[in-house]
Amino acid sequence: MKGAGTVANSCVVAVDLGTGGPKVALVDAQGRVVAHAQRPVATRLLPGGGAEQEPAQWWEAFVDAARQVLGAGVVPADAVSAVGCTAQWSGTVACAADGAPLRPAIIWMDSRGASAIRRRTGGGMSVLGYDVRKAWRWIRLTGGAPGHSGKDPVAHILWIRENEPELYRHTHVFLEPVDWLTHQLTGRFTASYDSICAHWVTDNRRIDAVHYDERLLSMAGLERAKLPELVPPASVVGHLTDVAAEELGLPAGLPVVSGSGDVHSAAVGSGAVADFEGHLYIGTSSWISCLVPFKKTDPLRNVASIPSAVPGRYMVADEHETAGACLSFLAGTVLSGDDGLGCAVAVPDVYRRLDEVAASVSPGAAGTLFTPWLNGERSPVDDHTIRAGFHNLSLSTTRSDLVRAVYEGVAYNSRWLLGAVEHFVKRPFGSLAFVGGGANSDIWAQIHADVTGRRIRQVSEPVLANVRGAGMLAWLALRALRVEDMAGAVEVRAIFEPDPANRSLYDELYREFVNLYQKTKAIHRRLNRETGR
Repeated sequence: MKGAGTVANSCVVAVDLGTGGPKVALVDAQGRVVAHAQRPVATRLLPGGGAEQEPAQWWEAFVDAARQVLGAGVVPADAVSAVGCTAQWSGTVACAADGAPLRPAIIWMDSRGASAIRRRTGGGMSVLGYDVRKAWRWIRLTGGAPGHSGKDPVAHILWIRENEPELYRHTHVFLEPVDWLTHQLTGRFTASYDSICAHWVTDNRRIDAVHYDERLLSMAGLERAKLPELVPPASVVGHLTDVAAEELGLPAGLPVVSGSGDVHSAAVGSGAVADFEGHLYIGTSSWISCLVPFKKTDPLRNVASIPSAVPGRYMVADEHETAGACLSFLAGTVLSGDDGLGCAVAVPDVYRRLDEVAASVSPGAAGTLFTPWLNGERSPVDDHTIRAGFHNLSLSTTRSDLVRAVYEGVAYNSRWLLGAVEHFVKRPFGSLAFVGGGANSDIWAQIHADVTGRRIRQVSEPVLANVRGAGMLAWLALRALRVEDMAGAVEVRAIFEPDPANRSLYDELYREFVNLYQKTKAIHRRLNRETGR
């Protein structure tokens, strides 16, 4: 570790392995991103609900972006103090003994393990598909329970065991994406208290001493021998190997900090690090979260508090499957594509153009409603068969109405989740820090303010929240940054107040939005139960 005298002139290398690809940044000791680069990676969607990515592409993209950032000359390589990682959470990499992936990574969108996890969680005394005794132990020890959508790592592992038994037998360890990156950097197989918790096999009652529980392992059907060693959050877990150092262009032996999931790093990178101070994240997926001083579970709304990336603190866990992905779907599938139909908005600045179109349409989108459940939903309902749709279309509906309806539909979904989270924490949020790629949109920020009735604080460089959080956690591990200083390191670009003129309209449309779920969930269950589409 570098001495305190060098901290003022140094940075840490932080990587955020998002679903769309890694962002790599240099973050200084005040939590500021001084340089960054991004690379894309591909996602392969498979029949039956499969979603996979290639870890080799992750690493190649990480190395390429890191070399660009370091090559810019903003900070010399010998002034780098540590490396910190965050990544898309709730994924699974099956590794050989040397850490080499044995198959493509199964990512958080993959639902192929749904039937396997339902069998593990069920039993004779069943409520909502959970054996009462099993559910009681899961909730008491972990704060939650495996979701029936099949999208948690425990379900991924069970699916591999049932469908690829030979590969399962040869797997040395199953790792979260962020923990695979940590192994690539250090050669160690570890998981932090926060990165492991979606496996639902750890006792989280003592936040400073999280550990595997043998009964939970048995209930989940997982083998302890195939899971990594547990380490505290924001701790130095190893040092940069010679091989990794040479590839990245960094000095060997740099401290490498325990990794965190993207939900966890976003809380830090949003600056909302005080208890009960909320943030809204919109990337491919979305969530509303905050740090809390307690472990609790709301199984009816699929909300729980779990170990956070800040030592000694819990955070609220929930997720919407698709948010920013809905805009990508709108631009790439509904409004354009490779089918020859063409579209005027299929241009490089498509998202700026979509913002302009959405802003040109009156609130309510002429009564058009969009339900954004393109890949099922997790919170406040755990429903992997529900699907998206446009509703209340007529011959007078315009393409611009469809655009506005997508923006509003995601915001209605955020309001639905906001109610569950505020019920969980027993208090309303006065405001929400807005981060993620979706927070680049002023019109989306205003729509969220109007639909939720909450002040929206649009964070500066919101797309860098996760990588900023990973960098600040690295400095925390080096004891060069305090938690209480993190909020001041994050600038707010703009504040959006709810417009009272739109309240009654959005209240009415929101009620019908929730009603659409209630009225169509059985239809979607019948349509998608067998196909897993």
